[in-house]
Amino acid sequence: MRLVISLSALLLSIIFVQVGSGSLGPLDALSGLQLGFSSTAIGYLGSAHFIGFFIGCIASPYIVIRSGHARAFAVMAAVSTISIILHPVLQEVWFWTILRVMSGFAVAGSYTVIESWLQSKLNKDNRGTVFSVYRMVDMTGTLLSQLIIAGLSPAHYVSYNLIAVVAALALVPLALTQNTVPSLPQTQKFRPFFVFKLSPLAAIGVIVVGLTNSSFRMVAPVYAAQSGLEKTQIAIFLALAIVGGLVAQLPAGIIADKINRRIILVGFSVLSSGVCLLVSSNDLTEVFGIPFVYFGSFMFGFATLPIYSICASHASDFAKQEDMLSMSASLIFFYAVGAVIAPSMAGYLIDVYGPPSMFLFIMAAHIFLLLFTFWRSLRRPVANALRPYRYMPRTTLYIAHLTRRKRKKQTDPEAAD
Repeated sequence: MRLVISLSALLLSIIFVQVGSGSLGPLDALSGLQLGFSSTAIGYLGSAHFIGFFIGCIASPYIVIRSGHARAFAVMAAVSTISIILHPVLQEVWFWTILRVMSGFAVAGSYTVIESWLQSKLNKDNRGTVFSVYRMVDMTGTLLSQLIIAGLSPAHYVSYNLIAVVAALALVPLALTQNTVPSLPQTQKFRPFFVFKLSPLAAIGVIVVGLTNSSFRMVAPVYAAQSGLEKTQIAIFLALAIVGGLVAQLPAGIIADKINRRIILVGFSVLSSGVCLLVSSNDLTEVFGIPFVYFGSFMFGFATLPIYSICASHASDFAKQEDMLSMSASLIFFYAVGAVIAPSMAGYLIDVYGPPSMFLFIMAAHIFLLLFTFWRSLRRPVANALRPYRYMPRTTLYIAHLTRRKRKKQTDPEAAD
């Protein structure tokens, strides 16, 4: 019971961080439309978030080492709240871009503290349960962040104040906990290109995932609004993509543990390309209306969200056990590369060619991944042994360490904690 109570504080903080940060992107997109920002400018905001997030993933462990967990989290919560609440003060693209870098940095720092704290609670008896709960909380927070958009008014100071309150609330559970502050796990040298040397296919696949997810997260509200959806309908549209990803995780994992990872990657790439082609069709949207748009969002999440974990599993098949943390850190780096570039490009395409072009852009990326997968299949055979498929949240380097410890237990039941 004591473990449950102590973890509840950490998990509640995760919910607040995820809801606060996750709802900011769609709100910025809808607010930008109302203020007359171009789709390209709205894309800049999405790119800025991931620039800040990536910087935070690398820098925040050193901040925690210098200041301690509690003070570091207080700093991150303050930065996050400030970056949100300042939006209505100056409604200019360049100012909001700076604020989004700040918010991305704060989110990464918050997760660094929470995940390293969570890691200190693990042992061989509870590691699997804790990791599963963490995954569910992570996805639940993401889903809630999309649904909350229905109750917010774009470009209104009250909406940003409410989100800032949620971001500040993330500080309360950890501030009230009486648990001993943990020590950080031993860090390893950051090798950003390690995954590309290990598995070029995994690296390219994760770039495509970053491109896909960041485009949808930041620019999809623009697509939905310009397609005629109202505010509540946009929230449902965004949430259904998350639901689709949740539904896909179990079958993707079962299949990925039984057949060649490249085959299932081809399958999901083909499915992603087909879904993007269908959703980009104005004729089908006009014939079937909003239900077709909802169905397309669900299928988009179903087809695209499991690909990160498939790529991570494929890379891990070629990695040594001691290299798992470096591999996961490198995956985050390549994900950030795609996530930084894509929103600006998707926004520009919407400005020039209209809303459907965003999905055609994503479709082109998945076709490239499909062709690259075929080419790699000719270049190198599959690994002799497959590691179990795991859903991999794209948060910080510490969840990678948590995952590595869980895998170590599975491969070596007698390994010490």
